[in-house]
Amino acid sequence: MAELKSPDDTSSHLAKYEQGLDVEGQGARRDLEKRLLLKVDLRMSYLILIYIVNIVDRNNTPAARLRGLERDLHLHGPEYSTVLSILFVGYISMQIPSNMFMNYIGKPSIYLPSCAVLWGVISMLSGITRNFVGALLCRFFIGFVEASFVPGALFLLSKWYKRGKALDFTEFTPVDKDSSDELGVRVAILFCATYASNAFGALIAASILDTMEGTLGQAAWRWLCFIEGAITIAIALLGFFILPDFPGTSGRWLSPEERALATERLAEEDGTGPTSHMEGLKIAMKDWKVWYLAVLMAVVQLSLSFIVFFPTLTATLGYGLTTTLLLCAPPWVITTVFAFVLTRHSDSKSERCWHSIFPMIIGMIGSVMAMSTMNTPARYVSLFLMAQSPVGPVITMAWSMTSLQPANKRAVAIAIINATGQLGLVAGPYAWDKKWGPTYRKSFAICLTASGLSIVMSLFFRYHLAALNLKAQKEEDERGQTVPGFRYHL
Repeated sequence: MAELKSPDDTSSHLAKYEQGLDVEGQGARRDLEKRLLLKVDLRMSYLILIYIVNIVDRNNTPAARLRGLERDLHLHGPEYSTVLSILFVGYISMQIPSNMFMNYIGKPSIYLPSCAVLWGVISMLSGITRNFVGALLCRFFIGFVEASFVPGALFLLSKWYKRGKALDFTEFTPVDKDSSDELGVRVAILFCATYASNAFGALIAASILDTMEGTLGQAAWRWLCFIEGAITIAIALLGFFILPDFPGTSGRWLSPEERALATERLAEEDGTGPTSHMEGLKIAMKDWKVWYLAVLMAVVQLSLSFIVFFPTLTATLGYGLTTTLLLCAPPWVITTVFAFVLTRHSDSKSERCWHSIFPMIIGMIGSVMAMSTMNTPARYVSLFLMAQSPVGPVITMAWSMTSLQPANKRAVAIAIINATGQLGLVAGPYAWDKKWGPTYRKSFAICLTASGLSIVMSLFFRYHLAALNLKAQKEEDERGQTVPGFRYHL
């Protein structure tokens, strides 16, 4: 591994670079910054690929259900819902220590791919389970290991990219018109992989479940676990060579000047926050906004519990297995496009609250439609509308990340919010009792209630942050400060 220079050494490289060019220092920095971001973007794009296989592995159980998983594992009553739910129990238990550990060792390029290899192995082992207990253990440990990825990826992004400046709440224009939300748009693109994976996963499952039944004496759903787990392992191994570490621990792929700039950008973003990992934990635990956002995400996730039952809901249209899985893909293709467009618009307007609420309202309309009819075309349209609602939490998560400073606090806060949010998914599978089908009116009513509550909570949070921005503005006016300080995104 390349020997890394101290921050003082790398800072001197940056200073010499800016002084040595026949242009203004700011122009030199912008050119260097473009090259730095291009290099980082190319490496961070790997996160999209690993996130796709992450979701595909997690969601293969609902597809396998259509091909006899419940029958082969002798699942009865609520046992199938428990198999789905237990993954998120493991997920919750590991998120906070995982992010703290990754932040401590400073080597995401080793930690995240290692975890991905492990969940790929466990996914393959799911294919040899023979009963409820075996399935339960595999799902729990998949969640336990997968817990490292989402908060770890979000934290890694936050260590390289800067948040955009907030709006001037009196004029509704960016405080700094030259700034852009680097972090927000990257988070949005990463989460678009969730929707793409739902589409890809359905197509892959359709192919495997339709062609592999009885191959080497194994059921098709077992081959689904074997093949998807093997693909995950192959992709995970690439991460050891592609993923970057943190700016201060990155190797030869950055020049000394680029490394110095990356470190300087991080310092500008985080300010003078705590330097101790435990201090960051204490501050995050004491900030009520962290817990409020955590509860908000839990309510949102409950409203989205239909996602893991999407193949089951599509099956109520009355088609065969292959057609059902193929019909699962188009709604998520539309969602992927919609997510990218909406998040880019949110970034351009530096606005979060209303952009997060809009998809939830679309999803609520879809739920009302699904409750009201079993007509095949209308019900399929309702699935398209419902599939748009997960775009809201993407913007909410970006909103959360840009509202929590500094970095050590943010590392813990992201894990708390993401982990607590999974409580909604722990409870969610029990909202889709098989005896409530095929209409699932009670299930949709639960989702509607949770969606409405999440909208109210988002509006309250926006109101509170606007009040904090107003207070900060008044204090700066009283001091005669002309350069605006930190502002929360609304």
